[in-house]
Amino acid sequence: MIGIDLIKLERMKHMMERFGEKSLQKFLSCDEIKLVKNHKTAAGFWAVKEACSKALGTGIGSECSFLDISISKTPRGAPVLELSQRLMHNFKIKSTSLSITHDGDYAIAVVTIETY
Repeated sequence: MIGIDLIKLERMKHMMERFGEKSLQKFLSCDEIKLVKNHKTAAGFWAVKEACSKALGTGIGSECSFLDISISKTPRGAPVLELSQRLMHNFKIKSTSLSITHDGDYAIAVVTIETY
């Protein structure tokens, strides 16, 4: 399964300027917030979570919340996707992969999910 998402960086910048850290708490865990350097990073994380929910075929909602999807970093700084046990079990997920890129005014993320 594959999902992709695109977000305009200005949208995230505006949200963060208007609501501060509360805007990040809506879709990121405390550990993820620590990784956010600026609105560009936050936008990339948003795109990852949206792309993941699209790969699952659910979108963000009752079957898959923002906090069921977690992003961390390898020692080299590459993003890593971790899913809640509920998602892993319900969707029979074997592995995940992701890629985030920023270009111009946009952040884009692609997520692939392999199932059993």
